[in-house]
Amino acid sequence: MPNFRLTLEYDGTAYRGWQRQADGPTVQAEIERAIAALTGSPATVIGAGRTDAGVHALGQTAHFHSATRLGPEVLRRGLNALLPEDIAVRECLQVPESFHARYDARSKRYRYRIRNGEVRSPLERHRCWFLHRPLDLDRMRRAAAHLVGRRDFKSFESSGSPRAHTVRCVTAADWSLDDQGCFRFEIEADGFLRGMVRNVVGTLVAVGSGRLAPEDIPRILEARDRRRAGACAPPHGLFLLRVTY
Repeated sequence: MPNFRLTLEYDGTAYRGWQRQADGPTVQAEIERAIAALTGSPATVIGAGRTDAGVHALGQTAHFHSATRLGPEVLRRGLNALLPEDIAVRECLQVPESFHARYDARSKRYRYRIRNGEVRSPLERHRCWFLHRPLDLDRMRRAAAHLVGRRDFKSFESSGSPRAHTVRCVTAADWSLDDQGCFRFEIEADGFLRGMVRNVVGTLVAVGSGRLAPEDIPRILEARDRRRAGACAPPHGLFLLRVTY
């Protein structure tokens, strides 16, 4: 049966996350609804990652099998005509039947945005975390550097979906300022634990505000204790940027 890979962009504000749920709208459910309406047959859409409620994506990847005779470009146009305005298919490709969006992924890259200053932006209230207290970019960059490498990230794992193995390889983790003056954190790894990026951001913000030192990060990692790390950053500043295969 033909296998199709989708590259998706979505605003997660109105959704209870990626994964289909019985008690609220999800991105996965909206895409499956559109596929069924377009092809006349139900399909299960498998995403590369399960973004939480309120989290956005610029490059989420998913795949589904379908016996449809429609080509990838026709599928892309048809799905975009049926999907709500806050979800879009950027690309649709036919791929080998064995391709799996989650298990074949080599790395994922996330971005987190913080607006730091005296005046919040109403237009960006769903796309960045507004913080009034000053943040020190240099301290946050020095702290983030301690995350790069093969590390045990148990201290940054949220409860609810524990993994047997909590070691991950982070290949990039750094802060910068974007063209709108927002603090931008990007992190790439071969995999992420539940809540890992948001817990990392909350901890690095504690460094930037002076409550922790950059040199505390290795000790937090070694502790393997969620209580040693900082608070969880809110979901609306987080974007799944891309998945690499």
